[in-house]
Amino acid sequence: MNEAVIVATCRTPIGKAQRGAFNDTAGVDLVAPLLPEVMSRAKVEAGDVEEVVLGCGYPEGATGGNVARAAALRAGFPVSSTGAMVSRFCASGLEAVAYAARRIMVDGVPVSIAGGVESISLVGPNANKNRLRNEWLEQNIPGIYMPMIETADNVAARYGISREQQDEYSLESQRRTATAQQAGIFRDEIVATEAIKLVTDKETGEVRKETVRLTLDEGNRPDTNLEGLAKLKPVREGQFITAGNASQLSDGASVNLLMSSKEAEKRGLDVLGVFRGFASAGCQPDEMGIGPVFAIPRLLERHGLTVDDIDLWELNEAFASQVVYCRDKIGIPSERLNVNGGAISIGHPFGMSGSRMVGHILLEGRRRRAKYGVVTMCVAGGMGCAALIEFQ
Repeated sequence: MNEAVIVATCRTPIGKAQRGAFNDTAGVDLVAPLLPEVMSRAKVEAGDVEEVVLGCGYPEGATGGNVARAAALRAGFPVSSTGAMVSRFCASGLEAVAYAARRIMVDGVPVSIAGGVESISLVGPNANKNRLRNEWLEQNIPGIYMPMIETADNVAARYGISREQQDEYSLESQRRTATAQQAGIFRDEIVATEAIKLVTDKETGEVRKETVRLTLDEGNRPDTNLEGLAKLKPVREGQFITAGNASQLSDGASVNLLMSSKEAEKRGLDVLGVFRGFASAGCQPDEMGIGPVFAIPRLLERHGLTVDDIDLWELNEAFASQVVYCRDKIGIPSERLNVNGGAISIGHPFGMSGSRMVGHILLEGRRRRAKYGVVTMCVAGGMGCAALIEFQ
């Protein structure tokens, strides 16, 4: 069977939803500029790419239709290249990478691009909720429709994750991201992106358009301290989740260039890592954040590995409560987990995050001369996903 390797990665900076640089940028326009960039990094031509696969948490409206196909055509790909969209909510970008890897390993696809995109600014307020709920599920498994914040509060309450623990974790995420930004750690993955931003005058309500050029993620708050976090009111009275210990709503896109190991060798390309495998597992929907606790052991067992064998972990920071629980339950060392911060400090465009985390762990693994990395995420509806990467 062919090996699927990743030879290049890049992404947009992450913009704040509603208020940020990409609040008027649709999915095609977020993705299309990344495609020629990732190809140039691997010296690949558009005609070499058989398929573009994108994940999106909410593939409708500004990210609706087949954005992968549309973005490829917008970027100048020949009509012979194809496109596919996948959705597994927050794990959509990770699922897209796994899908592309399987197509290479099983179907012999030589070259593919896989990533993710989300425009929470444009899609979130306009999401189609017509007949969203199923009556039987509402009566028998109501947790499947529970807001994510409530599921995160459930995790904190059921497993004794205190507000203080959550705030301490969140502070560390902010610190790690600030340190990484200052050191230029994200420079190799971020493509500076120009966009038209809508700016609303607070006094008059007048909306104007402003051209901006984003070079860094907008979400990091380096001046965060425990005192400030402690003062934030929880979203739900008497509960745990605040704006300071949850992921930020964001916009952005990420792509990775995959090919067979034989193709990479033939082209003389430098390989960042081998995509070794992917696992998913379910859990109770009303505590969806603990999904990685079930997906990670399944992944490691299938590959004959233990937690101690993994040098780097990227665990999506949907909420601090679920990250702390998963970290401690699995036994992940803090010094190997989200070493440059995560969604709490960087931002979380749902469909993009899994792809971003793959790209980031590849570059960080190379910097550290690591052997194995795991990217893992909780998923709405009560699931966890995990992918194994072997660095080269």
